[in-house]
Amino acid sequence: MSLFRITTDRMEPVPTTTFAREKLLERRDLQRLLRQDLSPIGDDLMVIAEEFGQWEDSNRRIDLLCLSKDACLVVVELKRTEDGGHMELQALRYAAMVSSMTLDQVIDVYARTRDGDHDTARAEILDFLGLESEDEAELTGDVRIILVSADFSTELTTAVLWLNQRELDITCIRLRPYRMGNEILIDATQIIPLPEAAEYEVKLREQEKEKRKVESVRHEIFHRFWSQLLARADQKTQMLSSHSPAKSNWISCSIGRRGFNLDIALAKEYALVDCYILVERNKEKSVAAFDALMERREEIEKRFGAPLEWRSVEKNRSCRIVYMMPDAGWTLPESEWPALQDRMIDALIRLDVALRKPIAELTL
Repeated sequence: MSLFRITTDRMEPVPTTTFAREKLLERRDLQRLLRQDLSPIGDDLMVIAEEFGQWEDSNRRIDLLCLSKDACLVVVELKRTEDGGHMELQALRYAAMVSSMTLDQVIDVYARTRDGDHDTARAEILDFLGLESEDEAELTGDVRIILVSADFSTELTTAVLWLNQRELDITCIRLRPYRMGNEILIDATQIIPLPEAAEYEVKLREQEKEKRKVESVRHEIFHRFWSQLLARADQKTQMLSSHSPAKSNWISCSIGRRGFNLDIALAKEYALVDCYILVERNKEKSVAAFDALMERREEIEKRFGAPLEWRSVEKNRSCRIVYMMPDAGWTLPESEWPALQDRMIDALIRLDVALRKPIAELTL
């Protein structure tokens, strides 16, 4: 991919550069910047630890150990080189090393970044996972891998594609630097799996999974439900077009501003659509944003077409604006799913319409 600058009569290519030429280092620069903002590599991640390594007889360290919203550990490995080196082998070792970690251990590790405050660490993790109590939470046991490099060799990408076919979950993201005057630009591109082919690759992996193991009943229900919902949603909106069927009970999408997400969720006896507000992981900023939107409640609810539940901060740092659909959970007969899915899609679209402009106009 190339970047171009538009002038009055032509498009001028923006020259590429290298991290080495710009004297940008892996740990001091790239790792530090990604730790502050993970959006270039994923919008569903929370950093648990940096330079993580707690193994006997090994001084190896994971660049970034993260947690995803579906309660899966994520190993992030960084390289500034043009070929990625042997980072996939390193990441596989790290994934194996953390695969046996429990949620309690994850909380303990994260607490060290919070001056040993386990209560705060536990609350932040549960809040990130969208859970009320630790009893509801458990790690999936799977470990995702995200490889981030200036570029990747053919050997590495071939290995990753082969491993993904065998049910591993490895993503390759290329960070390509450009120099434009006194500024350095970064083009962050996911090259594996290709976003355009992601749905096809997911279908292939799902076919293989069905041959090798039987999923839990609830996960099967969620997967079928979201598959049908996403297919129906594609006929009405592009909001969920980049999503693949999930085994978790929720799907999240952007509303155009960092710190604000729209979620659709399915519980046992109800469904909901909400706006999740967590600005820079900061309670005060989240509350300020929530309060500013609350001042426009009448306008927002009128545009949405129904009353909403406005849930401010209690134990955690996030706020929510919620539309509940009672008597509409995953225990419904499958014959009633299409009507529920249409209601959820319609509510998601209306909530986006009602909140997108007010959120964009917030001054934080």
